[in-house]
Amino acid sequence: MRLGLALGYWGRGPDPRHVPLAQEAERLGYHSVWTAESWGSDVFTPLTWIAARTSTIRLGTAVAQMAARSPTTTAMHALTLDHLSGGRVMLGLGLSGPQVVEGWYGRPFPKSPLTATREYVDVVRQVLRRQAPVEVDGRFHSHPYRGPDGTGLGKALKPITHPLRADLPILLGAEGPKNIAQTTRIADGWLPLYWSPNRPEVYEASLAEAPEGFLVAPMAQVRVCDDVAEGLLPVKTMLGFYIGGMGHAVRNFHADLMARMGYEEQARRIQRLFLEGRREEAVLAVPDAFADEISLVGPRERIAERLESWRKGPVTDLLALAPDRESLRVLAELNA
Repeated sequence: MRLGLALGYWGRGPDPRHVPLAQEAERLGYHSVWTAESWGSDVFTPLTWIAARTSTIRLGTAVAQMAARSPTTTAMHALTLDHLSGGRVMLGLGLSGPQVVEGWYGRPFPKSPLTATREYVDVVRQVLRRQAPVEVDGRFHSHPYRGPDGTGLGKALKPITHPLRADLPILLGAEGPKNIAQTTRIADGWLPLYWSPNRPEVYEASLAEAPEGFLVAPMAQVRVCDDVAEGLLPVKTMLGFYIGGMGHAVRNFHADLMARMGYEEQARRIQRLFLEGRREEAVLAVPDAFADEISLVGPRERIAERLESWRKGPVTDLLALAPDRESLRVLAELNA
């Protein structure tokens, strides 16, 4: 099982720890470092900044939001950074949800998310292969554009710049069972939001047809500390925000996922408290058991014991949301 460092996205401003943490992860032998975006910092600029200050560690997006860019624009970002970094890019893509897509990007959330994802990946792959001009006559993506409000003058094009790698890895941040199953057919890997090594049955059917070499790269908060309950508080804070605030009351993919993992009653309570403005109560309502099984928190010996269960399943890459060098170092030593 390879290790990656997940840095997430910025809060109010750039985090001065990110570049030093990425450099330390590279020194410790981590395979990859990953950035993210929501409705603030973008995913590619910080990754480019890190690329300029590292030399071997792979550079991943977890995830680049599809609504933020046309698929050809995303492909341009990926092929450009892949050249500048010497072939280190791993492109993680995700749809996000209706609240963000329509509220932030000002675009309709696709009525058929699976079709929209499939078309998006198809366009990106065509750009990276550069075998012919990009042509897609899809429901959500049309190249050239053929809509009734167009000029009709669009021309099929292929990139001027020759991509460094036609097989640049594409991973998808899918959550629903059908979306995950499609991911095994159209992508090189999957980026689970929550992964519990104790509940392999949650994803077993969706991953049944995954090909050999398919990447499974979940994120997990990693924190070496003496007090487990205190160490889980940042995990619960994250869960409270995602389950309660990252979606609408009637359509929240993160809450639905928690429900499928055996915590339906608790997920709906967290959602209700958060939407009522009772955010601290929502965080405290996150069960310690759920926060614990999707993270690696506690003394070194406890993390070592729990890490074994992560190795036994289909996980190929553990992406550590680690806040400090000590946690990064301990994880590297335990995984050696």
